[in-house]
Order: sequence, then structure tokens, then C-alpha cells
Amino acid sequence: MSPLQFAVRVCLRAGAVLWVACALPAQAQPSGGLTPEWDVRKNLAALAANAQRLQPMLEQLKPQDWVSQGAPEAYVAQLKSTRDQVQGLVYSTEQLTREPEKLTAALDAFFRIETLDALLRSLGAGVRKYQNPALADLLLSAAGESAANRERLRQYIVDLAADKEQQLKVMDQEAQRCRAALSRKPAEKSSGKKEERR
Repeated sequence: MSPLQFAVRVCLRAGAVLWVACALPAQAQPSGGLTPEWDVRKNLAALAANAQRLQPMLEQLKPQDWVSQGAPEAYVAQLKSTRDQVQGLVYSTEQLTREPEKLTAALDAFFRIETLDALLRSLGAGVRKYQNPALADLLLSAAGESAANRERLRQYIVDLAADKEQQLKVMDQEAQRCRAALSRKPAEKSSGKKEERR
């Protein structure tokens, strides 16, 4: 076997070991600190349902009328952004429900919740001043209902990131071990050939 063939064979073995190291933590082995998937899905369903409950309240807001009372026109754009964030949050939670270990989907859902919360607080101030204080209270109360679920999602993201870091650490250690094995094998093989020639 030539040194090149030997190196290719070792690389293929190393690749198989790395694949196993990647696949097992993500699929076969339960993650120690991660919230169970069924619990994550339940939390996401609650977040999506809460976001959808905001829709009828948002339909009652009339920021165009507020402008005639001296309100900034930015409220009109904020209402549109709020509706977009509600739809985006529902979509993000659906994506994360399908792939609960996808960190980017979890972050997208969390950032949408944070943005939605900020928009609702701003709109709530406008509703209170220019339309109906009781509607403002209702809107802000509905927004506050997702606080516990938002905190659960935040904790899940922290745990998921820690789990991914641990997986990467294991993969890196295995890659280093394979790299060391690769660098030793050709030298051992070539020294063995020299001894045979003598």
C-alpha cells in the first residue's frame, strides 16, 4: 500500500469517527441539560397562541386617527411592524417546533418576541394617550402573558448553545486525536519499509 493510499484510508476512518461523534450527541444520546422536545413544543405552541390572540386587538388600533390628534406618524409604521412581527413569530415557532435543536430558529423566535414586546409597549402608550386606556391595558396584559414562556425559551437557548458547544468540543478533541494519528502513521510506515530493505 502506498503512503498516499494509507493516508486516504486513515482520513476515511477519521471522517467516519467524526461523523459518529457528530451524530450521536445530536440524535442517539439524550442531552443532559436540555429541555425535552415535547416541553419545548408545548412552550412554542403557547407563544404562538398568545401572539395570535393579539391579532383582534391590533385590528382595533387606529393610529391614522391618532395623527389627527397630534400623534407621530411613526405609530402607523409601528402597527404594521407589529403585525409583521406577530406573523413572523408564529412562523418562527412553527420552524422551531419542526427542528427544536436548530439554534438559529430558536434565536429568531426569541428576537421576534423581544421586538414584538418593545413594539407593543410603544403602541400601548399611543393607545392609552390617543384612543382608549382600557384597550391599552388589555393589549399590554396580553403581551405580558408570554413573559414566562419567553423566559423558558431564553433558558432553552442558553442550554442549547451550551450543548452545541460541548458537541463541538468533543468533535474538536476527536479531530485533534485523528490529526495526531495521521501525522504518526506515515512516519511509522516509512521507517518500517527502511528496516525491511536492510
